[in-house]
Amino acid sequence: MGREVVVGAGQLGPVQRDHTRADVVERLIALLRRAAGLGVELVVFPELALTTFFPRWWITDPAELDAWYETELPGPVTKPLWDEAARLGVGFVLGVAEKTPEGRRFNTSILVGPDGVEVGRYRKIHLPGHRDHEPWRAFQHLEKRYFEVGDLGFPAYRTPFAGIVGMLLCNDRRWPEAYRMLGLQGVELVCIGYNTPVHNPPAPEHDQFGDFHNHLVMQAGAYQNATFVVGVAKAGTEEGVDHIGGSAIIAPSGAIVARCTTLGDELTVAVCDLDLCRSYATSVFDLAAHRQPDQYGLIVERRGVVPPA
Repeated sequence: MGREVVVGAGQLGPVQRDHTRADVVERLIALLRRAAGLGVELVVFPELALTTFFPRWWITDPAELDAWYETELPGPVTKPLWDEAARLGVGFVLGVAEKTPEGRRFNTSILVGPDGVEVGRYRKIHLPGHRDHEPWRAFQHLEKRYFEVGDLGFPAYRTPFAGIVGMLLCNDRRWPEAYRMLGLQGVELVCIGYNTPVHNPPAPEHDQFGDFHNHLVMQAGAYQNATFVVGVAKAGTEEGVDHIGGSAIIAPSGAIVARCTTLGDELTVAVCDLDLCRSYATSVFDLAAHRQPDQYGLIVERRGVVPPA
């Protein structure tokens, strides 16, 4: 027996605009309790789990916008989730909209230990969408307007309950650099929350590939960085917008070992032997032995594509 960790992907169905945070916290606690009954040690919840996906709307009233952000974690409404996690002895990862005391706004993921104490946080770096008003869209995607690029880098945290843990959020999962930044820190478990619409207004020809691309990038990230990946959706039809599900737990081989099958609140569980990471990290992806960082200059020197002369 290796270093086994029982991990749960706590998928949420849609959160509508008139659902309160207290409503959502009750749903999260229900998933947490179900997970505890199955021996789960860490539950991963979706991106922006506490509210509907508000970046789909153009909001100009500062007070209306502020209402979507958390200024205190845990706060009075969310504290029951922290308390229940400590009572059950189950850790969790939760995606929230964060507003700092200085007024900065981030799309954030928080790692909380089985004692209910925050271990660390990650602020989303690869923000998708647009900043300007584009009312021609069926729905907008204004993350670039409502959030700053994360300022914490890609931290990994050594934990006694789940090995070396890293976090990403939604669009981050499409960028190989994000996984590699964690892989270079020996990550063993990458926790990813996402809200992904079925329809992509600027590129509708991609719509048919949504589920395929979702798993493709997470499976590749797991394999190429010798890590488990837990990707968790907020799924279903939210405020008239269809979102993919497909929450999954992926092994370092790239194989999906557990997957949600609905578009509602659902828990899928897998026993993750973290020692499996070592097999890949000491062979085909022995980074110290095989990487050639002096040859990768364009990756950090060039932001966009420049074709050869």
